Amino acid sequence: MTAAGFIKILVSITLIEMMVAIGLGVGLAELTSAARNWRLATKAALANYLCVPAVTVSLLLLFHPADAMVPAGFLILAVCPGAPFGPGCTRLARGNAATAVGLMVLLAGSSAIAAPVLLHFLLPLMSRSETLHVDARQIVMTLLATQLAPLCVGLGVRHGLPRLANRLQKPANLVSAILSLATFGVVLVVYFPLLAEIQLRGYVGMLALLVASWAAGWLLGGPGSDNRRALALTTSLRNVGVGLVIATGNFGGTAAVTAVLAYGIFEIVGSLFLALAWGQVHPDPRRMTSIN
Repeated sequence: MTAAGFIKILVSITLIEMMVAIGLGVGLAELTSAARNWRLATKAALANYLCVPAVTVSLLLLFHPADAMVPAGFLILAVCPGAPFGPGCTRLARGNAATAVGLMVLLAGSSAIAAPVLLHFLLPLMSRSETLHVDARQIVMTLLATQLAPLCVGLGVRHGLPRLANRLQKPANLVSAILSLATFGVVLVVYFPLLAEIQLRGYVGMLALLVASWAAGWLLGGPGSDNRRALALTTSLRNVGVGLVIATGNFGGTAAVTAVLAYGIFEIVGSLFLALAWGQVHPDPRRMTSIN
């Protein structure tokens, strides 16, 4: 088995387990609350499926990467929202964590359909000497099997057997953390030579994309700064697990996987620092009450 083949299997297993764990921890009230707030849900869809892809395409045209496969990696992440790190970062930022959980589930579920459709149109747009394309039907089936179905299993257990879900949630989260670290470690080792070739202009472009993602979520997240922080972080944190599934399945062994990994690490670290900074600016009201 090749390294790319092993990574594809490992990423798929990690994503399946992660989505089950997410479902086990999401209450029905959180999910229905986000779904009923159709204005915020619509704004989240605009931020994640319109603003971020549009900015990504604009930056790729501006920076004009030398490797034709690099745009594929960035576009894949641009259409894959719903990262499981969103609610955690939102809690650190003292934002609306319940909203972040609901939006994460809605975006993760909808991306199984939206991502292949957007990639079908965006990848040919960015192709130059060669045509970039993906098998949309295969992506839909893959994401349904590795993302939507496991998420529904977790949600079903949470709703139908809440006591069992409570017992399973902690070990499931632990397994998710271990698998995620193992996956990132393996991908990092395999693709490190390509990562080392990233130039300063590449990091400037990634920073511009990250800042634009924060801005899109913040501007569309109102009213209320807690919702703005939730949507800003939910928008900036792309689903790296899903991105790696698509990239390794369609462009394994190329710079597309490197781009997914590089920006995935960059946006997670950057959003974590922003969340910590917001948490310092907006202290926990319960802590302030206890001090007073």
